Amino acid sequence: MSQAMSLLFGFGLGYSVTHYIAEHGARFDRIAGTVRDPGKAAELTARGLAGRDVTAFGFDGTAPAAGIADLLPACTALLVSAPPDANGDPVLRVYAAAIAAAPRLESIVYLSTVGVYGDHRGAWIDEETTPVPVSARSRERLAAEAAWQTLAAQCGKPVAILRLAGIYGPGQNALVQLARGSARRIDKPGQVFNRIHVADIAQAIDASFRQRASGIFNVTDDEPTAPSDPIVFAASLAGVAPPPAIPYAVAEATMTPMARSFYGECKRVRNERLKRVLGVRLRYPTYREGLGALHAAGTGI
Repeated sequence: MSQAMSLLFGFGLGYSVTHYIAEHGARFDRIAGTVRDPGKAAELTARGLAGRDVTAFGFDGTAPAAGIADLLPACTALLVSAPPDANGDPVLRVYAAAIAAAPRLESIVYLSTVGVYGDHRGAWIDEETTPVPVSARSRERLAAEAAWQTLAAQCGKPVAILRLAGIYGPGQNALVQLARGSARRIDKPGQVFNRIHVADIAQAIDASFRQRASGIFNVTDDEPTAPSDPIVFAASLAGVAPPPAIPYAVAEATMTPMARSFYGECKRVRNERLKRVLGVRLRYPTYREGLGALHAAGTGI
């Protein structure tokens, strides 16, 4: 980012973006963004977000929200996490022209998912692997990635596509699930997932902005493991017995479509480009460091 007055605009002030603002928001002079509910937007504007002043707008992706188009010309960093739908990316649907014309915009970061790769039967994959998305949600994400890359190429702006693994962190982790009694230890032999701590997502976002990075980056931990492993480890930290293992064939009957789609895909995702190109050194290279730190800090729940 340049030394002139800077403005971060976040389309979608959700979990990951909030943690990014908490850790790195101080290097922006102004922060603004959107939530779906206008009432929540007014509340965020009044009380701030993650200890920072923020100007929030209600935007549901169907129509322009008053004030956003007036602010985009001052935007220097654009962070997008709003999910696409069957009709495409909601941000581009409404604000593509304004973003393309933003004179001070230096860098775009788009938060996507490793779900776009689909199922690779446990094989190792990287950014060169051809995506074969299985779920409609992942197909929509892949289409949105392409749309943002097209816009960036047309207006000469760099866009970093960050494909995130399963997100965990304060308030959203296996320790919380155990405390709430909602942890399920599902046994599906051969199934593995990557994960990523929200603090490491914040690192990846910040590195992308600082370097004005362009291209696709897998934002994952170093060790894909069975889905039940973090639950067993969290139970050991909490000093309680882990919940009993449930065969996948039994658990599937009560799963949401989203959970079923997660278990329908199996892959091991490499993160070398994140480290080599963006220079990110993971704070939490596996779930053990991440959960251990959350437990020690008392922020697991």
